[in-house]
Amino acid sequence: MDRVRRRRQKHTEAADLDVTPFMNLMIVLVPVLLLSMVFTHTTVIELNFPTGEAAAGEFDPDLVHLEVAVYQDRLVVADGRGGVIKSVPKNEDGEHDYEELSLVMQELKRRMPEKEDITVLLEDDTNYQTLVSVMDKVRSYPAVQALDVVQAELFPVISLGDTPTPDNVAGVPAAGGEDKS
Repeated sequence: MDRVRRRRQKHTEAADLDVTPFMNLMIVLVPVLLLSMVFTHTTVIELNFPTGEAAAGEFDPDLVHLEVAVYQDRLVVADGRGGVIKSVPKNEDGEHDYEELSLVMQELKRRMPEKEDITVLLEDDTNYQTLVSVMDKVRSYPAVQALDVVQAELFPVISLGDTPTPDNVAGVPAAGGEDKS
């Protein structure tokens, strides 16, 4: 009977719980997790969409309205009055030549330093990455300043629009290849 009592007494004693290893793990784990967090950086680009008023009538010939039309086979930089400043064909890889577009934008900015707005015209099936790449190239370019690479501003005020269809442009053949004029 004594044995049974001893066994029961043995089992009824409270066991000490050692939490020291767990606390050590938390002390190391929390700073490591905090340091390894990735902080996301979201950039918001403000876009100005063309209004119907600007297209309706008030046209000032002294102001140049810069445009970049994005086509499947080329990028066309124009003055907004029908004059083509530069047509940039695709490069040998079959990709749009964004570096050439950047050089054209830099030259235009040197000629018109006060100009800040530009319109990007897109075809209906232009992919999103092409739009973002064109917007990046017309907005800024990397420049070295005091031994640091900074983003120099080109034309930060970007408006979006549709490229003119062949039906809307005089002298350009329609989809069937016939001239409607």
